[in-house]
Amino acid sequence: MILQRFLVLASLLCASLTAAMAEEGVTDREVRVGQFAATTGPAAQLGLRMQVGMQAAFAAVNAAGGVNGREIKLITRDDGYEPAKSVEAVKALINEDKVFALVGSVGTPTGLAAVPVLTEAQVPIVGMFTGAEALRVPFNRYVFHVRASYFDETERIVQHLTTLGVKKIAVFYQNDSYGKAGLEGVEKALTARQLKPVATGTFERNTVDVSKALDTILKAAPEAVVQIGAYKACAAFIKQARTKGYGGQFFNVSFVGSKALSDELGDAGMGVVISQVVPFPFVTNTSIVREYQQAMTAAGQKEFDFSSMEGYLSARVFIEGLRRAGRNPTRESLITGLESMRDVNFGGFIIAFSPTKHTGSGYTDLTIIGRGGKFVR
Repeated sequence: MILQRFLVLASLLCASLTAAMAEEGVTDREVRVGQFAATTGPAAQLGLRMQVGMQAAFAAVNAAGGVNGREIKLITRDDGYEPAKSVEAVKALINEDKVFALVGSVGTPTGLAAVPVLTEAQVPIVGMFTGAEALRVPFNRYVFHVRASYFDETERIVQHLTTLGVKKIAVFYQNDSYGKAGLEGVEKALTARQLKPVATGTFERNTVDVSKALDTILKAAPEAVVQIGAYKACAAFIKQARTKGYGGQFFNVSFVGSKALSDELGDAGMGVVISQVVPFPFVTNTSIVREYQQAMTAAGQKEFDFSSMEGYLSARVFIEGLRRAGRNPTRESLITGLESMRDVNFGGFIIAFSPTKHTGSGYTDLTIIGRGGKFVR
């Protein structure tokens, strides 16, 4: 009898100590992760589609028993694509929602504002939807990038154009850290070829006032315009340029939100080129795309697109890192688990992290908006 009571008390004490030592956001049954992104406003489709892709990946792993018996729960806070709100959102996710880690944020200016907060709290983030160099250099041990950089994307675009003999290239960019990161990438790629932009034009974030930039750029008569902005402003620029008779080419980086841009443009989208950092989500010629489509369908999502594909991949990378973090994950063991992912093939998409390298992929591709808004490679 005395022995039984001792064993019961010892069991309770162990359970109490385990609970006390458990990492924030981790219980016996659940791991809470947070996302800060625009789910309202002119950039809302970017955050919403990232969220959809992540939810599909988490639902699939939860249905299979979770990770080491724990289901993953995603909590999203809307930042409206505004830096001040992203700081509030991250603080709330960490201090109020008590999340274990962050996944799938959206934006450069919002990311730059939020990273100091999560770094101070020592909360890892996986899969930021931004290619800005300022979020890669200097190295930050709490930030893990799943996508290629804007330098990678703009190099691919400029390489393509100059190979075709196109040298008169203009840049239309958002007047913030995102737009300037893209502009820097284009300038870097052009400089390597002894070229420079024939014109640049800018607009303010979360607006569609593109008239001044349009006039400046059209006066230079560029053969192609590289756009670094969100989908509504880029669509407005393209439509107004076409109305004024401009017949040159338009190129966008992936952050524009490919499906959102195509929807916004309608018939005016034919021929617009967009660089991509994830596999083509419409053709099941790789296992990662098949798994993405199956997970989306199981989650009741009938539309496939690049943004939800990126959300799905970011979630898959987090899931793998969590598996490697062990049966009692901590934020430190998550970092160690992610850093152990050396050339991990997710079925057509390779991630390579290390203790000194947190940019997992350099994958880029070019796609074109075809008839009916459908994408072709």
